[in-house]
Amino acid sequence: MILEASAECVLNRRMAYTQRMENSTEESLLDATGLTCPMPLLKAKRALNGLQAGALLRVRATDPGSVRDFEVFARQSGHTLLESSEADGVYNYLLQKKA
Repeated sequence: MILEASAECVLNRRMAYTQRMENSTEESLLDATGLTCPMPLLKAKRALNGLQAGALLRVRATDPGSVRDFEVFARQSGHTLLESSEADGVYNYLLQKKA
């Protein structure tokens, strides 16, 4: 009986954590403008390492080569590239750290 209650408690905590992560819109911002390849990607990797699973990281960069870098990085690392856009020479990426 105690074992069942304990397992239920763990399951409830996991469900609450998953729900918080799904409802979380908080994101970290990394300003990599002015940096050239490979620095925007290297700084993004470092920032992701400091975040919890499911966390969001928005990256701003001015290096045109970063477009391909972030696409390939997301595919190879398992992180999700949620957004990729460009406006006035500034590239914006939104990454979600893999679970």
